[in-house]
Formats: sequence, C-alpha cells, structure tokens
Amino acid sequence: MESWSEGVADLHARFGRRFGRSEPRDRALDYLRGLLAPLERKNGWTLAEQVGQLRPDGVQRLLNHADWDENAVRDDVRDFVVETIGARDGILIGDDTGFVKKGTKSAGVQRQYSGTAGRRENCQVGTFLAYASARGRALIDRELYLPASWTEDRARCRAAKIGDEVPFATKIEHLKWMLQRALDAAVPFAWVTTDEAYGQVRHFRSWLEEREVAYVVATKVNDTVTGLDGWQYRVDELIATRPQQAWKPLSAGAGAHGQRIYHWARAALRPHAENGFGHWVLARRNISNPTDIAYYICFGPVSSRLKDLVKVAGARWAVEECFQTAKGECGLDQYQVRHYRAWYRHITLAMAALAYLTAVRATQAAKGAADATNTTSYPSASPKSAA
Repeated sequence: MESWSEGVADLHARFGRRFGRSEPRDRALDYLRGLLAPLERKNGWTLAEQVGQLRPDGVQRLLNHADWDENAVRDDVRDFVVETIGARDGILIGDDTGFVKKGTKSAGVQRQYSGTAGRRENCQVGTFLAYASARGRALIDRELYLPASWTEDRARCRAAKIGDEVPFATKIEHLKWMLQRALDAAVPFAWVTTDEAYGQVRHFRSWLEEREVAYVVATKVNDTVTGLDGWQYRVDELIATRPQQAWKPLSAGAGAHGQRIYHWARAALRPHAENGFGHWVLARRNISNPTDIAYYICFGPVSSRLKDLVKVAGARWAVEECFQTAKGECGLDQYQVRHYRAWYRHITLAMAALAYLTAVRATQAAKGAADATNTTSYPSASPKSAA
C-alpha cells in the first residue's frame, strides 16, 4: 500500500504545477486517491468521506471554482502514458461513450443515442482518444459533445458555464482535434482505427491521408470505393469478387474467451500508390456464420500485409476496455457536476487514475516478461506517423 500511495503521489507531482494554490493541488491528490480506492460509488460525497471530510464542498470547489489548468493536466497525463506504454507501433483509437444523466441542466445533456446503453437515453456523450500498445492501453484525450440544441441556445450554455466562444462541433471534428494534438505532441504511433460511425466519413479519411497517417477504419456495407480499374464499387461487391482462397483464418487478438479467430480477406484499391502508401478494403467474416461480414477501409504502407491490417482492426476493442476499466475502477461515469469545465476536470482526473493503473499493470507484466514466450506487437506504418 505504501508503494501504491507513493506511485499515485509521483503521478500527481507531474502536474502539481498546474494548480494556482496549494489547497486545490492537495485536494486533487485526495481526489485521485479516492478514484483509485475500492469504493462502491465515487461521487462528491463518497470521495469527501474517503479523505475524512463531512461534506463534499472541497471536492465541488476543486471541480467548479479552483484555479487550475485541466487541459495542461490532460497533456501531462498523455505524456505519462507515452512514457509508460509508448511504442513506435502504437495505435490511436477514437470512440465515444455515453454518461446517463437525469434532468436538463448538465452541460450537453439531452435525449440522444448512447453506445453504452445501446439506445437513446437522456445522457451526455464524450468523445475520447485512446492509446494502445503491446504494453497496455489508456485514454489520452477527451471532448464533451454539445448538441446543436445547446450551442444554439447561448443563455442555456451560459447557465452551464459554457463560454460564448465554444462552437458546435461534431464528434468527427472532436476526433480531428484530438488526433492533431497527438501529432503536435509527437506521440509515437503507427496507425489510427475507429468504428463505423467515424470510419464511414470520407472527409475524415481524407484528413488522415493528407497527413500521411495510416488507418484501418470500419465502414458501412454500401460504402463506395475506387477499384484498381478506376471504377466505383460498393465494398461488399468488391469483396464478393475475391476467390475463396483469398480468405484466411487469422486472430484479431486475444479476447475474454481466447483468440478471436475470423476469416479475413482484402482487395486493393486505386490504380496507383501515392508516396509509398496503398489503399485496401478489408473484410472480416464470421467463421460460424459466413453471411456475417464486416468491412474496413485501409490506408497504409504498400508493404502492409493482411495480418498487419487485421492486427490494427482487432485493436479497436482496446478503447472499449479503457471505458470499462475507467468506469468500473476509476469513477469515470460517477461524477455529480453540471458545469462544462467541471466535466472536463473530473474526466481528466479519472483519465489520470486509469493511466496510473495502466502503468502499474505494465510494470507487473514487465517483471514477468522473462518467462513469457509470446509477445504481441502491432505492425509499423510510415516513419512520419510513427515519429
């Protein structure tokens, strides 16, 4: 326990300079320890009680009024993640998750689709960027989605402490912002992957290609692409032309019940490679139900092998593991705040808690590495995107 406490304090010390005064700085350390404590619920009351406070006033001041820079802390957390699990063949994963809430006053809340619930709920939605390597996975960036019903009502925004300068932005724009911050910070990675909600958006794929960032992104069955002959094809029609021997049984990585084995095939796109990059359609077919096929659009080095693309496609589930761990162990979804900036502050400290758990697990894994016979690595992409 002493070692655990020292480790949390060391992480907190990395961003202690982001606080204007000692009281909120010390409160943030208590908050971080509370998020990591084995509490059934991690809200203002329980976190206050964890450190011997009778009321949650101090916790509420930390999130709502104290002088500290949550975006600088976000960057410190990202740098900590890179130091502990960073690798040149790392993967960045974009996704969003819902936070079910009551009422109408919490920033960004409305009845909208929540992937967490699998249906429309009264909720907030956060867009996240995760980092994954063979050493672990963690969340490194976040944005709160504000529906147009909010940004078109500036009085409502002001009541939730959302500044007039905060514009409406789609989740795709959020992901671009976060990826650009990762690029600007020289985060080491080789590939980007997302689910269909992001992957089917053409201008997002073009944005990545302009920056020579390799990607494997899920897409819809009727998405159209340019074949080697220059003609347009639906992705399912193009894959249907592949011979039976093109399908290979490959693992998308380990799951809860062992290796996730599917049949995989790919088809090359576009008649000419550009700057050493190629394009493909990738398909994943369920072995027990051959009619169940998922599709991906891929952009990467022309030397990329089928198994390389499969590894990246399979890595997308790391972000779901991050959400599960962050909500189950770090209180990511257990906040009691209404204000815009307070949401970012709680989420950032929960990301710090997750980063600490990731570092601890990476250290434990490294200690047993001498006895390991199998290691996982992700395929490398361009020197530019892996810089």
